[in-house]
Amino acid sequence: MKHVHSFTEDVLADLDAVGVAAAIAAGDFSATEAVDAALARIDAVNPQLNAVAVDDRERARKRAADEAYAPGVFAGVPSIIKNNTLFAGLPTRHGSAAVPERAAAASEPFTEQLLATGVNLVGASTLPAFGLTATTEFVDRDPTRNPWDTDFSCGASSGGSAALVAAGALPIAHANDGGGSIRIPAAACGLVGLKPTRNRVAPSPEGESMPIDLISNGVLTRSVRDTAYFLADAERFRPAPDLPPVGLVEGPSERRLRIAMLTEPLTGQLLDPDTQRGLTEAAELLESLGHRTEFVPIPVERDYVDQFTAYWAMLAFALDRFGKRMIDKDFDRSQLDPFTRGLSRRFLRSFWRTPSVLRGLKKSTAQLRETFTQFDAVLSPTLAHTTPEIGYLDPGGDFDEIFSRLTRYVAFTPANNTSGTPAISLPLARTSTGLPLGIHFSADLGDERTLLELAYELEAAAPFARIQDAV
Repeated sequence: MKHVHSFTEDVLADLDAVGVAAAIAAGDFSATEAVDAALARIDAVNPQLNAVAVDDRERARKRAADEAYAPGVFAGVPSIIKNNTLFAGLPTRHGSAAVPERAAAASEPFTEQLLATGVNLVGASTLPAFGLTATTEFVDRDPTRNPWDTDFSCGASSGGSAALVAAGALPIAHANDGGGSIRIPAAACGLVGLKPTRNRVAPSPEGESMPIDLISNGVLTRSVRDTAYFLADAERFRPAPDLPPVGLVEGPSERRLRIAMLTEPLTGQLLDPDTQRGLTEAAELLESLGHRTEFVPIPVERDYVDQFTAYWAMLAFALDRFGKRMIDKDFDRSQLDPFTRGLSRRFLRSFWRTPSVLRGLKKSTAQLRETFTQFDAVLSPTLAHTTPEIGYLDPGGDFDEIFSRLTRYVAFTPANNTSGTPAISLPLARTSTGLPLGIHFSADLGDERTLLELAYELEAAAPFARIQDAV
């Protein structure tokens, strides 16, 4: 395996984001020393990983020197923002040559919420074109690679953020999720990835413009507590309307859960042996801790796959035809990648189905939420098979084949986006070759607390593998 990591005996050591912030607050080292260490780590690994879309180190250094960051829970902690989210002064290109390199005039609401936690953003991380696929690969540049093995995909669409956190270059990074884009790279790179409830944090402008808002913002971390502290501090800055508060979750609960277990993807294929073994071992661990697991049938109808993929294609069509209005006045649709164009054409072939697709997706939300009248959480693999090698999901490949591979691979995560329910991927398993394998839990609307309490318990019972320990 071709491991790439930047853990070293500098001031960041192997601290998580809470630990870095505590050390800065205690005067053990300064925010300037923290950002300089992070930048040195990025410089050490980014040539192999290709995870940075925009380098903003000079502004980050100035913020650190001036202590011009918010007094939040991560005050002075170096981080990065995904390059589909507006941050004033930084170009936001959405991973596509169709978008001009123009600096954002202002930050969007979520960016302000992220900055309120105190993070010091060193730049923007890579994503595939418009976040429409599950691997951070491109037709016009090198792919972003998985630090656990650089021959393999890092997942997507928050792939650059995942690669940097997994490699130890940063302790925490922004991510967002419209079909699995926090949870997929978390699974591929061995991280904690929580997709919050819809509107738990500030929504994206793109999401708010959709008939069904799929997108939730969040972070990728190496520890459960970093994710929990982020959510609590983000909630302090902007309490979520119409949702019960989560508050700061600091450890497991004594409550024992009844957990539904899904073993069959919506697409109907069997799980591969590594994924099946990881799921079985997770269920056995839960049972050993006193939780109850129970096999259940898929909680939505089989045509959900066709409905979600039709909606997914509609988003590509909207970009293709209305990119100048949605993204930038100088949007150049001639520069769209083959996969985005293929999705747009797919929508055109069946656009007349859109009203029934929207009705079906709303029906599936009711079906999924019915599960939570009987169970506290739902357990599944994060992905339907192990992380593929670079090229397997090549956006320049045959569209029909790549589309088919994607729908088979990403079979468990999208239902939480259409329903708005929270879900988390935890690095509880490994493949036979040592790559991370994610285990997925979801809960009812507003119930991130249950997921975080369970995540703390599982992290303590089965500590997450560290890349620096891998052989």
